[in-house]
Formats: sequence, C-alpha cells, structure tokens
Amino acid sequence: MILLDTNIFIEIYRYNAAIISIVDSMPEIAVCDVVRAELFYGARNKHELQEISADLEGLPVLSLLPQISEMAVNLVKTYCLSHKLEFADALIAATAIVHNAELFTLNKKDFAYIPNLQLFSPPLAQV
Repeated sequence: MILLDTNIFIEIYRYNAAIISIVDSMPEIAVCDVVRAELFYGARNKHELQEISADLEGLPVLSLLPQISEMAVNLVKTYCLSHKLEFADALIAATAIVHNAELFTLNKKDFAYIPNLQLFSPPLAQV
C-alpha cells in the first residue's frame, strides 16, 4: 500500500505527466484523513471541491486511530525544534507507519529523518 501525500495530488491536478504515470503504475494507493482535509481546504470553489470529493471517493482511506494521534504528538515533541515538524506532517507520517504503508511525497526532506517511515522512491526514469 502506498499512501499519497497532498503534494502528489496537487501535481496530479496540475497535470504533471510524470507523477500521473507513477501513480497509475502503482498497484495499490490510499489516502489518509489529513490529506483529504488538506485537499478540501485547498479547493478554490464548489466545483473544485466536488471534483476533489469525487476523485477521492474510490480510494481506500487510512483512517486516524488513537495510536496514530499518540505517535504524531510524540513525533512533534521529538522533532519540532530540530526539524520544525508540523502536526499535519506528523499525522501523515504516523498514519503511514501504523498502517505499514509507504509514503509517496515530493517533500522527502520533511520526512526522511522519521524512524520506521518508509518513503516510496519511484524509478529515476519516471521522475
């Protein structure tokens, strides 16, 4: 299972052919509650909100669980000063860890230092 970060969806909506090709080749993708909320928040009008909602409707959702919240708080406590880890990113990372999913993000530097988090790396020719 590969969890898509918000920036991956943004690139899809920008019609980034390389990202679309990578995502289309993935056997199993998912979204989490934080990414869904960030995408809804970023909608500029009702039409975009409806489009985003329709796009997300068929995807499996890796829901927040109590252990995800606890892990995210601990990640922020550990990394807020050294790496400026934001709570939303901590929730996304903790979701991937708890659900044993790889995280596909374009902001690897925001996550690379988090223990037990598996970052998805597409073949270089695709990026």
